[in-house]
Amino acid sequence: MDYTLILIAVVLAVFVFFQYRSSKKRQRDAAERLATLLPGVEVMTNFGLYGTLVSIDEDDNMAYVEVAPKTVIKLHRQVLLKAVDPVVPEEPTEDAKSGPELNTSSSTPMTEPEFGERTKKPNRKKPSADSE
Repeated sequence: MDYTLILIAVVLAVFVFFQYRSSKKRQRDAAERLATLLPGVEVMTNFGLYGTLVSIDEDDNMAYVEVAPKTVIKLHRQVLLKAVDPVVPEEPTEDAKSGPELNTSSSTPMTEPEFGERTKKPNRKKPSADSE
């Protein structure tokens, strides 16, 4: 029996197994995502448009999304990417209320310029065409 043929069959079987597994995972994720898409939920489309889901038409595969007050757009159902979770603002802690601390240990106080240190840009004259 040829070991190369056995090795190819094993590799092919592993490849098919992983393809089947990832396909099932994608289907499960899609089913969970569709279960969260109910009317009244804020959604995001795959091109970055946010709005509130008004209704879904299962027969035509269409979704109606309100993007502004009294502005409803009709989209294909597959462009609905996900339901947006509401963001709950966190209470600031005591450290955040006081603000950031400045690093004073390595700072140097402002003093008079040392000898030879420039404080202004020098005024240099541009050469004129007459001096050549």
